Amino acid sequence: MLVRALPLAFHKPIFGFMAHVHEHRLADGAELEAEAQAALEGAGEQWTPMRATVFSALAGFDRPASAYDIADSISKSEERRVAANSVYRILDLFVAKNLAQRVETANAYVVNAHPACRHDCIFLVCDMCGQTTHIDDDALTDRVRKAADAAGFTPVRPVIEVTGRCRNCAGN
Repeated sequence: MLVRALPLAFHKPIFGFMAHVHEHRLADGAELEAEAQAALEGAGEQWTPMRATVFSALAGFDRPASAYDIADSISKSEERRVAANSVYRILDLFVAKNLAQRVETANAYVVNAHPACRHDCIFLVCDMCGQTTHIDDDALTDRVRKAADAAGFTPVRPVIEVTGRCRNCAGN
């Protein structure tokens, strides 16, 4: 599975509405880890060695990773057993502080490649190969929030996931 972010910066019609799809500067490697650390510390949390290790392991996956995947990866690289429940607690913190996003249909996580920008995300998940593409469309997610509000519901974080087939699998 591959997680891709589509950096787009233009207005385009979606279901008859003009949606603003904005561009993010997507960090990676040491720059991404530094941005994540700054965001976490800016939120009043500590960037502990274990949190850094979990973030680095999650960032090293080219697909959404479960807590078990991350725990196994760390256990192998550090030659010590790391419990998945410890990883879950850290991942929950990362999601709450915008350092990671949870892909609900896969029960897995991906790093947020732009942790300084807080907004709702949309995931396109291929049923065949598992490729997961992250797109941003604030107009669409704002409409979801407004519809929830009109129904008397206060959303914490809308999760929009579309399952189907990616471009590579569509012909199969």
